[in-house]
Amino acid sequence: MSAESGLPGREDVNGGWTGATRRAIARRLPLDELLPTHQPSYVRSWSYLFGVITIAALIWLIVSGTILALRGPQWWHHSTTGAFVNSLHYWGVQVFFAFMVLHLWTMFWSAAWRHGRALTWVIGTVIFLVSIPTAFTGLISQQNFDSQWIALNAKDALNASGADLIFNPLNFGQAFGIHVVLLPVAIVLLVALHIVMVRIKGVVLPMDAPVSADHDKASP
Repeated sequence: MSAESGLPGREDVNGGWTGATRRAIARRLPLDELLPTHQPSYVRSWSYLFGVITIAALIWLIVSGTILALRGPQWWHHSTTGAFVNSLHYWGVQVFFAFMVLHLWTMFWSAAWRHGRALTWVIGTVIFLVSIPTAFTGLISQQNFDSQWIALNAKDALNASGADLIFNPLNFGQAFGIHVVLLPVAIVLLVALHIVMVRIKGVVLPMDAPVSADHDKASP
């Protein structure tokens, strides 16, 4: 029996791999960094809103896309409400890509990979690359004449490259499954990792700010 806890079989309430894991997480991801109540003054710049708007658009895409997936093509083609939700989902994609590109370019010209933030930048770039086939599979999943024409021409391009063995754009079930399950899950996980990395390293300083003004968590 442990003298500290008074419970049998527990010699050290702070020991074991669970305790070590808990302390490691608390050390690397403190709550005041994950959910801060104050931000540096330079974060108030409008350029930092691009990433936030991109995340907001992603949340709307997940909500509207889930509704569309549950109701099916007949609903968004033959129902006024379905067509409206489908249009909102489509324009949500435009907002998502527009502000994601603005966010990428803003971070590129501000050299956001400085001071040990290279991995954060790489993850953001991967999110953009994964979003492209996500949008493509969503477009050919519309089941209208435009999507059928695009899928047919994409099939020819994939045949020429040999990638048709992996993905057939004329297969609605395959394209729909990839669009609503595989790629969105990958994007959500990457975005979550990206946000955690931003919290760990902090927001990059402006180019003209002294390096000494950066906080300790931004060090490599």
